Amino acid sequence: MDQTQKDIRALVRLFEQSDWDDLRVETSDLKLVISKNSNAPGLTVTENVPRARAPLSSSPDSVEVAEPVAKEKVTEIPDGAVAVTAPNLGTFWRAPKPGAAAYIEVGQKVDADTTVCLIEVMKLFTPISAGVSGTIIDVVAENSAMVEFGDMLVLIDPNT
Repeated sequence: MDQTQKDIRALVRLFEQSDWDDLRVETSDLKLVISKNSNAPGLTVTENVPRARAPLSSSPDSVEVAEPVAKEKVTEIPDGAVAVTAPNLGTFWRAPKPGAAAYIEVGQKVDADTTVCLIEVMKLFTPISAGVSGTIIDVVAENSAMVEFGDMLVLIDPNT
């Protein structure tokens, strides 16, 4: 067992013994989210470095090291497209709550006041509007990812 798995197990044990509802730990190499809320996404660990999928315990609620889901980061706005950007630092959410349908999908037509996502900061959820009418080209940010001020969230083609 490598050091990362030992650290994760230790964090899970501490979390289980605590009165906390949620635990989030994020470094450049690791993102760990644990919740006692049954509506929250499953207990998973996503690392930014390739790893084999390996269970850390045999319990049904075991924490697993998952393959990274890497989406190529869009850094340039395609010609004619409009980027919806993060107004502040926070967690990007595509849906109003876990298990609910996403606010938008690629190919969907939106109006300027259509909510495209939420940004969460310390349990305060801010709805983000498209700001322009058009068609969704891409959802750039990953659901539940930390975003910073100015990060691209969604790309919209206003000419369609």
